[in-house]
Amino acid sequence: MSASTTTAPVVLTAKALLLDMDGTIVNSDAVVERCWRDWAVSHGLDPQEALKVVHGRQGYATMAILLPERPMELNYAENTVMLARETADTDGVVPVGGAAEFMAAIDGLPHALVTSADAALATARMTAAALPMPEVRVTAESVQASKPDPEGFLKGAAELGVDPADCIVFEDSAAGIAAGRAAGMRVIGIGPRAAAHAPTAHVPDLTSVRVTTTPDGSIHLTLTPAA
Repeated sequence: MSASTTTAPVVLTAKALLLDMDGTIVNSDAVVERCWRDWAVSHGLDPQEALKVVHGRQGYATMAILLPERPMELNYAENTVMLARETADTDGVVPVGGAAEFMAAIDGLPHALVTSADAALATARMTAAALPMPEVRVTAESVQASKPDPEGFLKGAAELGVDPADCIVFEDSAAGIAAGRAAGMRVIGIGPRAAAHAPTAHVPDLTSVRVTTTPDGSIHLTLTPAA
């Protein structure tokens, strides 16, 4: 069963927030689609089919799905090239609606970035979108497995010292939502890709999320319908 966009206010409470980057707080679709279309064409693949699986995963994992007979060593090597290209290309990278205000609202609250980008790419995109980089970051170098494996979110919770059940994940992709759910966390789906993948709740962007806190340090998230 998929979640529909929130039509009445929903309040969720957490001790920590775990944030995906691409598609969740940073809109990098223009770059992602540009780079992966070129890659697909260069390998004789349908670009539209490639774009169905690329979001949320590390590049080598996407390549393994699209070219299942190819040795993983080639996927890792080509992913290194892809990461460098994506890092150098920030044309069209912008914040998701409401991201700047949301990041300001959670400043000082327990939160972490959990992204399939490596550190260089994460820095490039957060800088291009003029968003502050969280102090706690779980990037591609930090994990052995790509989303939808829950490793990244579990590591983020551990680094914050918060039980997974007390964390809320913000995600936009099928792989990311599956990873959050596999980690035993609630997931707020952000944007058009998220609604079909059974997040706990879904909003069109971060303008629909209001952050407040309680005296015991809990984070209250009020999700409101789109205007």
